[in-house]
Amino acid sequence: MANEEKKKKPPELKLSEDMQVLFANLVRVSHTPAEIVLDFAQMLPAQEHIDVLSRIIMTPMGTKLFFTALRDNLARYEAAFGEIKMPRNNSLANDLFKSVQPPKNPESSDDES
Repeated sequence: MANEEKKKKPPELKLSEDMQVLFANLVRVSHTPAEIVLDFAQMLPAQEHIDVLSRIIMTPMGTKLFFTALRDNLARYEAAFGEIKMPRNNSLANDLFKSVQPPKNPESSDDES
């Protein structure tokens, strides 16, 4: 009976104290017939090259399970905090890094010379 209870309890996830936490705002996804490769990176304005910070290689089945977990968690997130708005154009980079124009001063006029 103790064996049955052990099987039902999932293993405990432990985070190493020296684990490095990274922020990524870019993920490149590629694949071979046997694996899915996720390269995580940070993209900053005016950056000439982008260094991959971490590479995760998963099996296709593991990736599909990961995708399902992400989809389910995004649905719960949106239920709690509202819909995540997607960029209006085709380029997320343009939406994230377009130059921000300062607001016009309502007291000034463009026709002044």
